[in-house]
Amino acid sequence: MGLIIAFGVAKVVRFLTRLRGGGSAFPGLVVLRLLPHVLERTLGGLPRGVIFVTGSNGKSTTTTMLAGILRAHGLKVFTNSAGGNLPQGLASALVGSASLRGRLPADIAVLEVDEAYGTHIAHLIQPRWVVITNIQVDQLNRFGEPEAVYRMLRDLSRMVSAGVLVNGGDPNAHALGSELEAEGFRVEHMAVSAEASASAAHGLVPAPLFFERLAVSLSKPVLSVVSVAGAQVDLDFRGPVFALRMPQPGLHYAVDTGLAAAMASVVLDDGFKPETAIAALEVLTPVYGRGETITYKGRDIALIMMKNLPSLQANLDAVTHPLENVWISVDEGTPDPSWIFDTDTSALSSVSVLSGTKAWQWVSLLEHRGIPYGHVVEDTKAALERFVAEAPPSAGPLNAIVNYEQMMRIRRLAGYKELEGTR
Repeated sequence: MGLIIAFGVAKVVRFLTRLRGGGSAFPGLVVLRLLPHVLERTLGGLPRGVIFVTGSNGKSTTTTMLAGILRAHGLKVFTNSAGGNLPQGLASALVGSASLRGRLPADIAVLEVDEAYGTHIAHLIQPRWVVITNIQVDQLNRFGEPEAVYRMLRDLSRMVSAGVLVNGGDPNAHALGSELEAEGFRVEHMAVSAEASASAAHGLVPAPLFFERLAVSLSKPVLSVVSVAGAQVDLDFRGPVFALRMPQPGLHYAVDTGLAAAMASVVLDDGFKPETAIAALEVLTPVYGRGETITYKGRDIALIMMKNLPSLQANLDAVTHPLENVWISVDEGTPDPSWIFDTDTSALSSVSVLSGTKAWQWVSLLEHRGIPYGHVVEDTKAALERFVAEAPPSAGPLNAIVNYEQMMRIRRLAGYKELEGTR
């Protein structure tokens, strides 16, 4: 089928799905069915190539930050900003950005890529660079132990045309970088100081790997995260240190910031300006659902993600005072939430409402730890209404701890279209 017809049909589908406030991956499924090679045909010839961003956590935020820095330096950037990191999600992003002839107005692509699909996508579009955020305990029902993710990311990294950037503060990503460097690949890394790591109660929440790591130190880091204090981070660009006020507090946010700036400095080389990067980062808004604050019936609700144990722990560690006015909503998108019993929940002073099909697992945890809680309301919409109605008028932003699926549902209930922060 011709490009014009395929993209025309997919764009109509995209328009219709946006009318109902969702379905971000469906247009991609349509265009992939009509044009199976659309990804390689559209992204394969970009002047500055393609960067993959992958890892257990921090992919969406790092991707958005990197794209923002590159744009601030004058590049036209294509990215999957809606976070669809499977082939259909990438294709759906193409439908929204490409012309009817499939032409993409971009110099470079920055793509968030799912760990398990990285090599599959790389067979279609060879990445110039791969950014590895971390290797943590994540979705055991999909990946099993972290060693499986390590092997997936190692296989992907061996497919690059230029090199790999790793988070040197994560011991497993550092080990992977050492292995790749020993094999002759170009490996750059971002360092995290001991002081910065100590800013979070549980540090970077690394996963144990039960095999012998190479005891090889990577070369001098491209950039170092020197210190973190709330939303303030100091970044060392191989000499000059710049202070940055991040949109959200926390060590995990600082690491994503450092990775984005480090990758941009490598890609842009002599054209990279730290001042431009800092200015771009300070005006970026949080990625949907990741520290994002939405508004419903005049009340602000901060969304706190519980994607996995490290994700939830990092988000709770970033809290500067005990959380009050909390709603916890978790459904079958988290098949086995028993890992919550390994989470330090000292940041929770109380919980107002619990909802979703996994609410009772959270009730068990709260009972066990003596944390007071209010109502259990399984239906998400009814829980949202009750949560907002019963919150004290004088309270600041309300807090919702949610898994990915409930985050999507809550945003739609609040009137937010797609994943772009608009109503």
